[in-house]
Amino acid sequence: MRCVLAVVVLLCVGVSPMLADEPAKPVEVRVTKEKTIENSIGMKFVLIPAGTFTMGSPAGEKDRDVDETQHQVTLTRSFYMGRTEVTQGQWKKVMGTEPWKGESFVQEGDDYPAVEISWNDAVEFCKKLSAMENRVYRLPTEAEWEYACRGGTKTAFSFGDDEGELSKYAWFDGNAWDVDEKYAHQVGQKLPNAFGLHDMHGNVWEWCSDWYAEYPSGRLTNPRGPDTGSSRVLRGGSWNDVPHVVRCAYRKNLTPGYRFINVGFRLLLE
Repeated sequence: MRCVLAVVVLLCVGVSPMLADEPAKPVEVRVTKEKTIENSIGMKFVLIPAGTFTMGSPAGEKDRDVDETQHQVTLTRSFYMGRTEVTQGQWKKVMGTEPWKGESFVQEGDDYPAVEISWNDAVEFCKKLSAMENRVYRLPTEAEWEYACRGGTKTAFSFGDDEGELSKYAWFDGNAWDVDEKYAHQVGQKLPNAFGLHDMHGNVWEWCSDWYAEYPSGRLTNPRGPDTGSSRVLRGGSWNDVPHVVRCAYRKNLTPGYRFINVGFRLLLE
């Protein structure tokens, strides 16, 4: 399926004298946006349409936290979201380093998520990849992340409210830590959400661009978080977290220089 923007252009080139009195015929030029694209280092992206959604969790949601106050958010621009978390192979192609090397509870391989990545590291990756391809790659805002995670749903998880279904969509403590698979797993092994995104729940925490703060009140359009702060937002939970931590609305915050074995990131392409 394609998102198509039709642009009508009037061409008046090479009109003969005999046709001078006839009106020029409009020529339809189609500019298309692909639903999925792949970049030069093999990263796959899915088109996320603009829209309005309810961010946060309802008062009755199981195990909700006080910083998840519901509010309406409108995103006026579509964007591309990484189908998976950034992998070790992709990281090495851009940065040439292996920050996870030799760490305990880490599986190494090109298809495993890049971990031990700080917010500062992730931003530097975005800058280098943007320069390589002359495109704008960045971390998603917290609102963009939750909108993409929900995939049009209003439930605790992108697939509904039943924790019993979580193993089909996520790596979390119940099918990783608790069964002695104490590491982030290869990306894209679990079912995707309605937008076609994998591992939005669990596997590794994903940095967002925002400084962390309580949500502002009222309706918001393209929110980018506060101008200053001391910690950055992470979303999605990880392979050693309990089910309520990998919900769509759950929020975590850490200092921008923090690195750990369950922290990675996902890219947004403007």
